[in-house]
Amino acid sequence: MALQFTLNGEMREVSGVSPTLTVLDYLREQAELTGTKEGCAEGDCGACTIVLAETGDGKPSYKAVNACLLMLPQLDGKHVFTVEGVATSDDLLDPVQDAMVKTDGTQCGFCTPGIIMSLFALRQSEAEVTEGEIHNTLAGNLCRCTGYRPIVEAAREACVAAPDGLALETLKANDSYQEGNQSFHTPKSITEMAEVFTANPDANLLGGGTDLGILVSKEREVLSTIIQTSRVAELLEINETNTDITFGAAVTYSDALPFIERLYPSFATLITRIGSVQIRNVGTIGGNIGNASPIGDTPPCLIALDATLVLYSQAGERELPIEEFFLDYRKTDLKAGEFIKAIRLPKLSNAQEFRAYKISKRYDQDISAVVGAYRIELEDNTVLDARIAYGGMAAIPKRGVACETALIGNAWDLATAMTMLDFIQEDYQPISDHRASKEYRFQVAGNLFQRLYQDLSGADEALEVVAV
Repeated sequence: MALQFTLNGEMREVSGVSPTLTVLDYLREQAELTGTKEGCAEGDCGACTIVLAETGDGKPSYKAVNACLLMLPQLDGKHVFTVEGVATSDDLLDPVQDAMVKTDGTQCGFCTPGIIMSLFALRQSEAEVTEGEIHNTLAGNLCRCTGYRPIVEAAREACVAAPDGLALETLKANDSYQEGNQSFHTPKSITEMAEVFTANPDANLLGGGTDLGILVSKEREVLSTIIQTSRVAELLEINETNTDITFGAAVTYSDALPFIERLYPSFATLITRIGSVQIRNVGTIGGNIGNASPIGDTPPCLIALDATLVLYSQAGERELPIEEFFLDYRKTDLKAGEFIKAIRLPKLSNAQEFRAYKISKRYDQDISAVVGAYRIELEDNTVLDARIAYGGMAAIPKRGVACETALIGNAWDLATAMTMLDFIQEDYQPISDHRASKEYRFQVAGNLFQRLYQDLSGADEALEVVAV
């Protein structure tokens, strides 16, 4: 069946193309909309930013995304806007475009279409347009000409304008799309997904595609079977009780962030450093876990928070502590036909504190060298309980049992924090690579305990780089 979506308000039906054709290549080479640019082809520069919109709960949502990482079937059933389509029907510029002209927010112009689309999505949203929100929106759009000042001025002027209130038709997505020996499946229920995955055990599961998409956009790999998770109703659920919160595996970082910010503020800060808004709008918590990278940002936090994974297959459902999920480098405990259904996190007690710290060469949009995550329970300045986990320090994200044992029952003071490097060396065996040497990783992992002590004791109010 043909893929159906609207492109700048015009209905499109597309068939006869590879399901792994990137949206960027389709826009530039087939739709002949060359305003969308290719810069990095890996979701870093934002030059290819477009906006996807769909109706939900009776009102449309607009999200900026990277066209280079999306496969064309991911547009099925959605409304797509590029820079060519944001002006009004009588050829008046959109307020964002008009403000960029007035403030001289563009020079060479290569990055400008992506910037306009990011700000267009912000203007269409219901977010409060603060200075922080503007900078957060623009963090995924690299510009080497203007220094950002006039772009920020344009955002201040334009994004306070009321959304257009465009009426969007609800579109239906196909269950599958096939071309040649390639197939792309979009199950709508968890039982349907289990059935499709059992029938295609070697299929690639596609959440946000922030990793899988790079195989297509940069490596130009031809993937034979893809199963998309973003339409499976059960995988999109967020359920909260008095004791815990459960995120479906296909819940995006953007959708999870308000809940995490309320319950685990330090974790939320780390999530805002996972890529850009464009990445967080499609990237999923379950995908980051299933990718099983030793330098994934969320697994150490989830281990320290004592999260439980709910796994699902046609054989049924089972639960597994997340620390038992990772077996070896890129190897997990998933059985044939099994996938992550949900992630359940216990809420913190009044006596527990949680902190997470990410060390990378850049503050925004960089892969971590080390992630340290800590849940500490204190009473009368004594450590009653501790859960420690690190990423980037072993072949898997790993719990620091020796560190925990050394902390529990001892006074929580700077002297204790400074001794933790010895126990880190018992727990971990980092390697040297282009991100950091093993010596650096050991040293910074130990230093993070001192930062943790200062943070929990209130000794330093400006620990974040952006706050200094």
